[in-house]
Amino acid sequence: MKKFLVLLAEGFEETEAVTAVDVLRRGGVKVVLCSLAPTLLVEGSRNIVVKADVSIDSDGLHNFDGIYLPGGVKGATTLRDDERAQKLIRSYKKNGKLVAAICAAPIALERAGVLKGETATSNPDFKDHIKDATYSEDPVVVSGKVITSRAAGTTLPIGLEILRQLGLEKEAEKVSHDMLFDFLMKNCEKVHS
Repeated sequence: MKKFLVLLAEGFEETEAVTAVDVLRRGGVKVVLCSLAPTLLVEGSRNIVVKADVSIDSDGLHNFDGIYLPGGVKGATTLRDDERAQKLIRSYKKNGKLVAAICAAPIALERAGVLKGETATSNPDFKDHIKDATYSEDPVVVSGKVITSRAAGTTLPIGLEILRQLGLEKEAEKVSHDMLFDFLMKNCEKVHS
């Protein structure tokens, strides 16, 4: 079974965390929520409290197939400035594991130095903070083992892409179908007419 670690810092964007976790778990991935907060209860940017499984100070945090960082300005800033998170991000990149971030969280990847020579995206408000990568306006960008995405509205697509990058293409297709995401994308133009 594939395993993914999700870092939660106070002020994380709830949609970007919970939707990605939901997609990954639907795809059969074991997801562990990791708190950077003083407790396992972490409050998001919209005051929704999520209970993490482990603390950033726990052992075994390197034993996953990848790591995911949800955005939210306050949460992303903490991920950028917390040396424990930075060390973990660098370790995942160095060991050839998946490193994924959405919205404002690519600023933490930038600080960790994992965007050098990669192509990446972020929330448009943070474009100027991404200096080491070739910037893309695409909703989801895969560059080697680095996956980035733009905002809450692109959380389901990044979740599906993480499944594909884990080698779970059939699972991604099934999750997309079961959640009617593929249907929505095929019929998107009808919604606007």
